[in-house]
Amino acid sequence: MTLRHERAERHTIQIRKGDNVKVIGGKDAGKSGRVLSVNAAKNTVVVEHVGIIKRHTRPNPSKNIKGGIIEKEAGINVSNVMVVCGSCGKHTRIGHTILPDSTKVRSCRHCNATLDK
Repeated sequence: MTLRHERAERHTIQIRKGDNVKVIGGKDAGKSGRVLSVNAAKNTVVVEHVGIIKRHTRPNPSKNIKGGIIEKEAGINVSNVMVVCGSCGKHTRIGHTILPDSTKVRSCRHCNATLDK
């Protein structure tokens, strides 16, 4: 007998908040934007102006919330996005490079530029 609420397997997500990404799959394929948040437990990222959903909200005067239909970004799977390199401008897989001062940084697979600031 399997448990209904098994613990989700945590994945190491190489995409970080603030990265510029391009969506490569799903209904918003081809769009690009900045990562607003990363959820490692659900293996999703929220990208600016991508994956827009409509949420119906009830007004709450105590919290100063207007009612109505609000459009906001929903999380999309990490496998549907690729990081855009800042130097060559291509969407790329993420490699890792060890610098001379023995720090490990993320790098572009096309031009070997570092993606970390």
